[in-house]
Amino acid sequence: MNILKYVNTGYEALFVALTVPLIAQTIKFSLHLIFDKKIDFRLFTTTGGMPSAHSAFVVGLSTSVGLICGFESIFFAIALVNALVVMYDAAGVRRAAGKQAACLNRIIDDFYKHELQEIGGRLKELLGHTPLQVFWGAILGIIYAYYMHQWFLGKL
Repeated sequence: MNILKYVNTGYEALFVALTVPLIAQTIKFSLHLIFDKKIDFRLFTTTGGMPSAHSAFVVGLSTSVGLICGFESIFFAIALVNALVVMYDAAGVRRAAGKQAACLNRIIDDFYKHELQEIGGRLKELLGHTPLQVFWGAILGIIYAYYMHQWFLGKL
């Protein structure tokens, strides 16, 4: 298979964007295993935690677009604005929703001690990210996109 036909194309950008979240989720799983000494395969499919897979995804994509089309291109500008919106949402709106869920869960625990399943169960609390988690997701996206671009070019 000739990989050169995928260099500097949308396929390269898509490959980076679709694989970097897998790396971020693997890092989350590994950190949980190291620090909490527990295996939790649900971490591969859940939101929240360190690093932000959403940030890695959108920053990896925008970095790839910048490397391929140029950082002065309209395509990079569009990808970057999209990345900033997603990262703001991850650290702002979704995190606030997670805090509200935690508060509601405490209220539900107080009022419905034994009938928790009758009211639909507990709300998911880990929805968003801290700014640090978003930052490290972005750094992961930049590093991975640059590394993969060099690999696609055959420089690694």
